[in-house]
Amino acid sequence: MDLSFRVNGEQWDLHVSPADVLLDVLREQVGTKGPKIGCERGDCGSCTVVIDKRSVRSCLVLAIEVDGHEVTTIEGISYEGLSQLQNLFIANNSFQCGFCAPGIVMAATELLDNNDNPTRHDVQEALAGNLCRCTGYEPIIEAVLAAAGFPEGGAS
Repeated sequence: MDLSFRVNGEQWDLHVSPADVLLDVLREQVGTKGPKIGCERGDCGSCTVVIDKRSVRSCLVLAIEVDGHEVTTIEGISYEGLSQLQNLFIANNSFQCGFCAPGIVMAATELLDNNDNPTRHDVQEALAGNLCRCTGYEPIIEAVLAAAGFPEGGAS
């Protein structure tokens, strides 16, 4: 099947199998390595990307479903340097190994793009599908709230 879509602002026209998942197409044909291969069943969030401003698990999306759509990966939000959110993740020591970082950054980016006044609960909900085995989540939540303009942890 022919697939035409944009990844991080760049047009891609590819031939894919009907069973190809977006994660594999992004990594193997487009060459983006930000979305990570984790559980491959949508549980860990390491493959999170944004399709038309909505975060999704790319391991659960058939590639053909993005025909005509815009896909943004971690590479797309870092194209011209780190975003404010990414810098705040660094400042808050939010990640240790970094395997979960691209998916969490993408989920948090979607939240902040759609909610300029998130509560702590909003952040927790937005990140609920992203597993991190290193941090205990608190520095991640603090960084997202700081990016939203709540430097001391935001509203409860």
